[in-house]
Amino acid sequence: MKLQHKVELKEIGLDIGLAFARHVYRTDYLHYGYWPEGLEVLPANVRQAQENYANLLLQHIPEGVQSILDVGCGSGKFAEVLVERGYTVDCVSPSPKLTEHARKRLGDRAHVFECRFEDLETHKRYDLLLFSESFQYLLLERAFEVARTLLNPNGALLICDFFKRDEAPDGQPFAPGEKSPISGGHGWQRFQTFINSQPFVQVHEMEITRETAPSLDIMRDLIQELIAPTWHAFSYYFRSNYPRFSAGFSKVFERKISQAHRKYLSGNTNGAQFFRFKTYRLLVYRHQESA
Repeated sequence: MKLQHKVELKEIGLDIGLAFARHVYRTDYLHYGYWPEGLEVLPANVRQAQENYANLLLQHIPEGVQSILDVGCGSGKFAEVLVERGYTVDCVSPSPKLTEHARKRLGDRAHVFECRFEDLETHKRYDLLLFSESFQYLLLERAFEVARTLLNPNGALLICDFFKRDEAPDGQPFAPGEKSPISGGHGWQRFQTFINSQPFVQVHEMEITRETAPSLDIMRDLIQELIAPTWHAFSYYFRSNYPRFSAGFSKVFERKISQAHRKYLSGNTNGAQFFRFKTYRLLVYRHQESA
């Protein structure tokens, strides 16, 4: 008998995020937007900002690349763009729901491995491994171990993701107990120390924190103006009509509810906080043994 997949809260969040992206912002991308100077930070411009981000990735695919493994492909939208540009593409997607979306979009134009990247087993080899906002979820040591087995000679890594700052942007240490309201990301210094021990050489680095941070302001406004009022309305309804159920639910999920209020409903998840605690980097590496 096939074991039922255990659904994680993050997986539900991604599926809900895709629904919002499609119906509110008219986009199938799940990544942050890229907001250059002159692009006003408005919901109407989210689609353009996300197209900007996708174009930035395309511009930094190294010359000579023909085959790409898109690790954490989301809805499969960017993989589809790559296919349309003439690349041979496969994908990795650990989420059954997002895998379903990606397979429906890509059909037989790309194979989607439904597993964690760290667990991927295949005889295929690629010119480029692409990590677009998926690198933060990987086990660092294991991810590079697997990456080395998947690359063709002269293969490359393209990582576009955020990392945790080890100090504030002005170079000052964070205050004792000061903590980011935004989770995720490997420590930037730890990552640099680790990558320097690996057989990869950096060929490009670009910091885009300032251009991606406004995405958090868009998310904050959506939560404050739509999601929070809806949550409070439902909470009031259940407290008023089903007080015992409401009390029991609140007790069982007290920690999760408190965490959601602190991270999302408080309004602290915004561009300024993201800029203070995170550094968003676009990084390209070549396998040093074959560079």
